[in-house]
Amino acid sequence: MSRSFPYTSLLRIQKVINFIFNKPTITLSNMHSAVVSIPVIEGIAPYIEVFDMPTSLHFYRDLLGFKLMMSSGTGDDVDWVLLEQNDHQFMMNTAYERENRPPQPDASRTKWHKDTAFYFGCSDPDALYRYLISKGITVKEPYITGYGWKAVSLKDPDGYGLTFHRPMEK
Repeated sequence: MSRSFPYTSLLRIQKVINFIFNKPTITLSNMHSAVVSIPVIEGIAPYIEVFDMPTSLHFYRDLLGFKLMMSSGTGDDVDWVLLEQNDHQFMMNTAYERENRPPQPDASRTKWHKDTAFYFGCSDPDALYRYLISKGITVKEPYITGYGWKAVSLKDPDGYGLTFHRPMEK
């Protein structure tokens, strides 16, 4: 017995892929059988949960320069956003709906954030360090990593690690 992927699921997948990559990738020959071609995977959009969206948007958009591409509503106090910088995307979603948000983050949820890190390519970690310091952001001084790259590291408002790095010149 052969199983077929539901036609409606293929349409939903096609819409998402078309939106993210702006390219059609699924060809449907008719409603009963689908010819599916594997698209070229061109990127990744990590998803993180944040405690307070306005605080996170201020950090990523206003201080680090990410552009707000999509949002679940208007203004900064929304539940979900898609951010982008230089064709690199990531999503943030609030850990709690507004009406259910406790006054402070739940330590049992956020203790794992220290195990999550994002590494970004950066042409000049020293200049980024000076910029971040000028904005009042707590950041480690630039250093050489164990793998021989120049890097600058910091934590975002939710405790996720961010490292901006580049290979050392030979």
